[in-house]
Amino acid sequence: MNDTIEQLAELGPDAKILAGGQSLVAMMNFRLARPSALVDITRVAGLDYLERDVSGLRIGALTRHRTVETTKIDGFRVLSKAARWIGHYPIRCRGTFGGSLAHGDSTAEWCILAVLLDAVIVLQGPAGKREVAAEQFFHGFFMTAAEPDEMIVEVRFPKPAPHAALTEFSQRQGDFAIVAASARLDLAENEVLTSKIVLGGVAEKPKIVEIDLAGRPATEETWRAAGETAAAQVNPPSDGHGSGEYRKKLTATLVARALAEAAA
Repeated sequence: MNDTIEQLAELGPDAKILAGGQSLVAMMNFRLARPSALVDITRVAGLDYLERDVSGLRIGALTRHRTVETTKIDGFRVLSKAARWIGHYPIRCRGTFGGSLAHGDSTAEWCILAVLLDAVIVLQGPAGKREVAAEQFFHGFFMTAAEPDEMIVEVRFPKPAPHAALTEFSQRQGDFAIVAASARLDLAENEVLTSKIVLGGVAEKPKIVEIDLAGRPATEETWRAAGETAAAQVNPPSDGHGSGEYRKKLTATLVARALAEAAA
């Protein structure tokens, strides 16, 4: 791992880390990324793990999407369920958890869930390790808090979230989401205690929408109203996949759906 950090520092800011390559290589093919050098970390030992401990869940940067998909851990099952939205089977077998976060796509499932579940991203660079809260890690369109000579080594999820869900809509199975919605609830009997909603595809980074559902009944009516409120808070872009207004309508539907799944 130290060799990787040294190479990144030596090669300069235009060098890129190659892990699974499922995002970076595609961008290189379309000339959207033209790194001066690639630093292959696929054989770096000690970064492929998924471990539950007293403080929550720890996932190594080189852990494959497929590993998360097939490992069902109590309190964090939203991760294994959400993994099915990621591309196709070969992509899930090659792509890595840390690589997805480093890519910083606002529609990426792990980026959205990292913000939803208050994850902490551990980076390592020449000065050692540092931790960045997921909410502060994503800065904009494919922009993160990682410095050019740093690499993600671990992601920590500090608290179980038994009532959490992510859902999304894409034009074809395996495509990037046009809009994705995730929700986390704390419930007491049939009443909401706390809630958090994070969206993808409506801004340059995962977007938290401010909706206070505390004290509201856990009903379809509550979820539909929350969806409409969330849609009113976003101003999504228009592109070849859909207009901003279309994305607002998707937001309303998907937020209501995510809340219903989280409550269930």
